[in-house]
Amino acid sequence: MRETPLSTCEKDFILKNISQHRRLDGRKTYDYRNVRITFGVTFGCCQVQLGDTRVLTQVSCEVGQPKASKASEGVLFVNVELSSMASPAFEAGRQTDESVELSRLMERCLKESRCVDLESLCIMSGEKVWHLRVDIHVLNHEGNILDCASIAAMSALAHFRRPDVTVKGEEIIIHSMEDRNPVPLSLHHMPLLVSFAFFTQGQYMLIDPSEKEEKVMDGKMVIGMNKYREICTLQVTGQMLMMKEQVLRCSNIAVLKVTRLTEFIQEALQNDKDARQRGEKHGFAELISKEKVSANQKEKTEIDVSSEEEVASSVEDEQGSGIEDGAEVAADETENNKEHTVEKMSPQERVKILSKGVGMIGEGGASQWLNMKTQGVEEMEDDEDRKPEEKTARGKKATKRPAGSDVDDDSEEEQQVVILS
Repeated sequence: MRETPLSTCEKDFILKNISQHRRLDGRKTYDYRNVRITFGVTFGCCQVQLGDTRVLTQVSCEVGQPKASKASEGVLFVNVELSSMASPAFEAGRQTDESVELSRLMERCLKESRCVDLESLCIMSGEKVWHLRVDIHVLNHEGNILDCASIAAMSALAHFRRPDVTVKGEEIIIHSMEDRNPVPLSLHHMPLLVSFAFFTQGQYMLIDPSEKEEKVMDGKMVIGMNKYREICTLQVTGQMLMMKEQVLRCSNIAVLKVTRLTEFIQEALQNDKDARQRGEKHGFAELISKEKVSANQKEKTEIDVSSEEEVASSVEDEQGSGIEDGAEVAADETENNKEHTVEKMSPQERVKILSKGVGMIGEGGASQWLNMKTQGVEEMEDDEDRKPEEKTARGKKATKRPAGSDVDDDSEEEQQVVILS
């Protein structure tokens, strides 16, 4: 089993939060994660999501021979599949301790509790009976697979329909779904599993542990119970000492959780039945359509778009205020150094609205840098033609700095200083 271990810091952090009655996902001590039940198009296919843990269950049936010891009863078989797709800790084709424990608990929960009326599966005593097969596939493992698998198994059994059968003498006729309506299974009750995780030698207890909480727990107790307060399964694993008061406390909590989950399963079954009768999308088809991201299903949202003049005026005000602030700071330097002049653009020239949602900065076309460079060369030529006295005066003005100026000597702006001997 290739399980990814937790570091010591992570373990200490999780245990410290549990001692302070806090959990990583924000739940309280006795809170379950969100449960979602969906059914497939065919009867007996159910998918359950318990938080990020996802389990798919499929119920199927076939006609076969009964057991010699129970000639008038059908056969119920439970299979649990833990693939490497659910978690890297699971290896394909190899049973682990967790998979064996999961299979045994599910068989005890479904078979030994006698929740399914196996006598109703008898076609001809001693010769032909229905063989039910419950295949449980774990699609994603994020902790507490047992509770999620039990909900999926009971939901699939309650949703399953077997073909109708007619017996004439020694002849057995199995009708198709089109000829006759399928027959539901006879369920006496719905046993569900509730897992309790214990930490610090049983001092702290949690319900519905996540994957990381299962890695740091000292032990676990699983109670299988129905809404009639009948305990069907009880198993304790781990190195811890359990007191009878703790067992009674856990059983009282399990009654409340099982009652709520049973009502939720019945509500999901009724919704699926109503959707089938109305001919609407149901099961996985509805689930996929809701989760699909498509441009056709994107809701239209109204966007308040201002007019082009308002947008242009707001941009002009922002840019104009920035230009004015910059002009005040460099006003003195501009007066002293008049060699480089920059032509100011009008607001209409800075932003031009082409159409709705489209803007253009400047007029485009040829670069204005060449014109500015040519203009600077012409000014330098004019400067050479001036008298030496004028050049000396201009050089002194260029070297002077205003008081309180923060411009450093290593500025990127070009400074032309002419010194005459």
